[in-house]
Amino acid sequence: MRPILMKGHERPLTFLRYNRDGDLLFSCAKDHTPTLWYADNGERLGTYRGHNGAVWCCHVSRDSSTLITGSADQTAKLWDVKSGKQLFSFKFGSPARSVDFSVGDKLAVITTDPFMERTSAIHVKRISEDPEDQVGESVLVIDNPEGRKRINRAVWGPLNQTIVSGGEDAVIRIWDAETGKLLKESNEEVGHKKTITSLCKADDDSHFLTGSLDKTAKACYFFLFFPFCLLYIYREKSSDKSVILFQLWDMRTLTLIKTYTTGVPVNAVAMSPLLNHVVLGGGQDASAVTTTDHRAGKFEAKFYDKILQEEIGGVKGHFGPINALAFNPDGKR
Repeated sequence: MRPILMKGHERPLTFLRYNRDGDLLFSCAKDHTPTLWYADNGERLGTYRGHNGAVWCCHVSRDSSTLITGSADQTAKLWDVKSGKQLFSFKFGSPARSVDFSVGDKLAVITTDPFMERTSAIHVKRISEDPEDQVGESVLVIDNPEGRKRINRAVWGPLNQTIVSGGEDAVIRIWDAETGKLLKESNEEVGHKKTITSLCKADDDSHFLTGSLDKTAKACYFFLFFPFCLLYIYREKSSDKSVILFQLWDMRTLTLIKTYTTGVPVNAVAMSPLLNHVVLGGGQDASAVTTTDHRAGKFEAKFYDKILQEEIGGVKGHFGPINALAFNPDGKR
């Protein structure tokens, strides 16, 4: 495996995102400037200038025409991908931590940090097809029950019916996307014990993966607001025949499927769209390495078998904590 080294940011990276076609890669960093790269060769295509603070997260529309970014400068901005022109700026009274387009790109969910007297919150914004018609008002605002604790990630559930969030209180919550009502939250006994740092969805929106500072990653099924069960089918291969197994999962519960344990705090997680692999990345900050276990300074991306939960390999090369991971949609990069 020969890596492509992309140099362009002046400060630590915070987030990575491929477009749906897999030919473009967007990167965010603390240097205020989201950057666009050609995924095939690592050539820098352009930058998006306008933020005045660290950019924590981004998402690109299905047709790769519009980019949304969230920043510590208390704004979330819409950009024209091709020209780099700023289309609109959503202004908040606190830093914007995460952003996520809905299916269809007509809505966006944005989380804000606790700041001064403001609590952490989830905002739903309507995205207009014509930038001239774009407005800044929120369709829905959901305040975090643990207001002074930050929501690190919030994503849309299947069919835009729910919103899934996780953060410093180590609780995964499922919200009704229309009313803002809390539908479900993770069990304290089986859930994470420390801050949830990352959350990524499977391509089919059937389940998601979370990473935490408690040195674990957990896979769960989405909570669907449907009055029926999901028939989950998989094929187990043996030496002489294939066995078809059926399992019924109650979609009215937030069910924990798998737990992956590593020796370092997890900052980023990703699931392969091609193979049954999950990848975890993280590591202890340099200031803490000397006072903790010697393994804490190992900055490598670890591959795990998604089903068996066993570590199957790793990729070394970084000299600091890994903050972001992303799979190309083709599953090969």
